[in-house]
Amino acid sequence: MAICFELVVNFGDNLEAAQGAALTDPSPRVLRAGTRQVPLHRPILRTTGPYIELSVLPVAVGRRVAPDGSLPPLRLTPAELTELGHQLYALLAKFDGYVAARVGWDPEPLLDPDELRAEWSEELADGSLHGLVLCEQLHRELGLGDLYVPFRPGYRRLPYRGEKPSSLTVD
Repeated sequence: MAICFELVVNFGDNLEAAQGAALTDPSPRVLRAGTRQVPLHRPILRTTGPYIELSVLPVAVGRRVAPDGSLPPLRLTPAELTELGHQLYALLAKFDGYVAARVGWDPEPLLDPDELRAEWSEELADGSLHGLVLCEQLHRELGLGDLYVPFRPGYRRLPYRGEKPSSLTVD
């Protein structure tokens, strides 16, 4: 099973916005993680399933990630992953037309509005889903408050607090 550190974006049924985001120049194409340079894979656009999803993965940061092929995984510290995370959010700020987005280890389960309503209502309300970005409409529909701050016009987020030590990081 693959474990991915990535930016994942739910575009609902907005294929045009998703295709536009997939073509966005990530500038820079290589991100920083401490003293390391980490390139990005080409965005992966998935159009099957309940919504259109775009994933942006740094090269060799996950475990058993198919696009990495036989590259050995980078072992990064929480601070280095956090630095990558902030740069992925800067890329997200260039996108429009999406419903929800998040950076982290396998964030997909947190991007489906139905799942958020059914399974994550307490965490949505108490702010523990840090880094979650929602369009204004979904933010209103979910009845969320001021813990969600403006991200860019039309979007609100729980501020990203960075990554914590885990079995996927080095100290």
